[in-house]
Amino acid sequence: MARILNFGSLNLDQVYRVDAFVQPGETKSSRSLETHCGGKGLNQSVAAARAGAEVWHAGIIGCDGEMLYDKLNENGVNLSQIERSAAVSGHAIIQVDDKGQNCILLYGGTNQELTEDYIDRVLKAFGSDGLVLVQNETNLVGSVIERAHAAGLQVAINAAPMDEKVFSYPLEFVDWLIVNEIEGASIAKCTREDEILPTLAKRYPKMNVLLTLGKRGAICMRGSESAKSGIYPVKVVDTTAAGDTFLGYFLTEALDGKSLSDALALATVASSLCVQSMGAADSVPQRKDTLSALETGALGVCGEWGGWR
Repeated sequence: MARILNFGSLNLDQVYRVDAFVQPGETKSSRSLETHCGGKGLNQSVAAARAGAEVWHAGIIGCDGEMLYDKLNENGVNLSQIERSAAVSGHAIIQVDDKGQNCILLYGGTNQELTEDYIDRVLKAFGSDGLVLVQNETNLVGSVIERAHAAGLQVAINAAPMDEKVFSYPLEFVDWLIVNEIEGASIAKCTREDEILPTLAKRYPKMNVLLTLGKRGAICMRGSESAKSGIYPVKVVDTTAAGDTFLGYFLTEALDGKSLSDALALATVASSLCVQSMGAADSVPQRKDTLSALETGALGVCGEWGGWR
């Protein structure tokens, strides 16, 4: 069984439904407001757990974040290393428009309260078997990568949201880099999409890469193995946790020794089911439903990989 320790962000998502995103200088009324559990870290822990992995979550919950703890707990995530703070939890203000697209404003809150002593305690408790997952929504990401590698663990980073901090991380210790085309080109320092994978392979020869391309699908490489996938023609309601769902399912399958093609296939179905529901963590499908959709062809025919731009 895949074993994942996620030093992940924990956010309260305030989701506003709008006809179109608010423009500079504009004031408009929203159609609805809902509060959901989210954050890339929480979403990815839920996704990996629902995909079948043994997931530990490490992070700090604020005074307003009991529902974050409850959401992880109800999904079977190991919460023995969670700590609490009197400060405010991380949160996000999310607009979702009529096309199902979203824009997100983040506030770090307690996601920025990790300490090096805490990281060391968590790694010791987790042991030396498994993978450590990080995103770019907490502090001390570089320290987590360095310490996890030194402990003999695999390391995966979802380098989002992309900013200058990513360039300071010891990426040479990363086993899995999960990025979209913009993030990948920024890290590879190239202008053409088709240069991303070969450039990263040359610079980081031990790094495996999962590159997501939105509606064009995804492509990944693991050593000499590579695979591509398109997407399913489904009605999009909300894309908020689609990438996190894809990542959680893909990593679980890859860590369980599945081929990249099989890992991509199940992750693509899972994310396609996710975008048909509103919300973040709650829209992540269960493994049995994902397997059923894949086996029965309930989503139709998966499209071809969309190619480079």
